[in-house]
Amino acid sequence: MPVPIFRYSQEIGIEFGAGLLYSTYLDKKDLNNRSSNFSGIVSASTKGQYNVSLKSDIWTKKNKHHYITEVRFKRMPFDFYGIGNETLEADKDRLVQGSVKVAVEAEKRFWPNMYTGFSVGFENYHFTDKETGGIFTTDQTIHHKIGGSVVYAGISQTYDTRNSNNYTTKGLMAKVTLQYAPDFWGGENFTGALIKANVRNFWSLSPKFVIGVNGLFHTLQGNNPPFYLLPQMGNDEMMRGYYTGRYRDRNLLAAQAELRYRYNNRFGAVIFGGTGQVFENGGFAAKNFKPSYGAGGRYFFDPEKGLSVRLDYGIGEKRANEKRQTGFYISLAEAF
Repeated sequence: MPVPIFRYSQEIGIEFGAGLLYSTYLDKKDLNNRSSNFSGIVSASTKGQYNVSLKSDIWTKKNKHHYITEVRFKRMPFDFYGIGNETLEADKDRLVQGSVKVAVEAEKRFWPNMYTGFSVGFENYHFTDKETGGIFTTDQTIHHKIGGSVVYAGISQTYDTRNSNNYTTKGLMAKVTLQYAPDFWGGENFTGALIKANVRNFWSLSPKFVIGVNGLFHTLQGNNPPFYLLPQMGNDEMMRGYYTGRYRDRNLLAAQAELRYRYNNRFGAVIFGGTGQVFENGGFAAKNFKPSYGAGGRYFFDPEKGLSVRLDYGIGEKRANEKRQTGFYISLAEAF
C-alpha cells in the first residue's frame, strides 16, 4: 500500500515524500502463519531535512523464527523541554537532530509460545541548538549535548499466544529485553544497560468488541546517560496526546486499555485511556502519573491480515498556565 507524505510547518518548511507497506505470508498454505510486514518511508523538506526509514517484521514457516530489522537516516528538528516529569512549555528549545540507526533482532521458538532472542544495534546522534541561551544550553545536568555513538547487544525472552500480530482479538504477549552497551568508543560515549518490559493481553467480548490492555517499563542504567537515550513518554502507540520527548528520564512506566469495535471488515472505532510517568532512580511517586485518553477510527485496507490505517485523537494533562496537551495521529497498524 503506497502512502503519500505531505506536511508543512514553520521549522521544516514543506516536507514531501512517500511511504510503502508490503505484507505477505511466507507460508501461504498455513492458516496459522503470521503475516510478514515490510515498510519504508522516504521524505525531504525544503529546508534541508530528510527522513529515510526501512523496517521489517518477518515470521517464517510455522512461526518458528521471528526477525525484526530497522535502518534509519534522519535529520529533523524537534522541541526539547528538559529532563524530568515536570518540564515546562516555557522552556521549549528547538534542536536539530541528525541520527543513524541500524538494529537487528532474531527470535527462535524453543518451546510452545516461548521465543528466545538476540539483538545487536548501532546508533549515532548529533545535535544543533537553533535557539542558543535556552534550557539546552544552560542546564548543566544534560549529558552528551553534542551527541555520540552507541553499539549494543542484547537478549530477550517472549511469551506469545496472540491469534494475530496485526489485529489481535485474544491472547497474551509478554516480552523482556536486556541490552548492554560496552565501553566500545571510549571517551564520553555511553556505557550501560537498557531494560525493557512490555505486556499485552486481549479478550474478545463479542464478535465485534475486543478489549486490550498494554503495560510497559523502560529503564536506562549507567553513569551520565546521554539525554537522547533516556526513555521518552508520548507517541502514537503509548501515552497518545503527549509530544514525544516532552517528558524524559531514566525510567518510564506506562499502561493503557483500549476498547475496539469492528463494525465490519473495513471499518472500526476505538476508545482508549491510560496513564504514565518518567522518573529518576528512586523518584517514583504514584501522584506523578499523567492521564492519556481519547478515541479514534480505523479503516482496514487488508481485512484478511487485519492491517489498518488509524486516526487517533489523544488528550493529556492540563498544566498550570499552559494549554491542555493533545495529539492527532494518522498511522498504519494498531497502537499495540
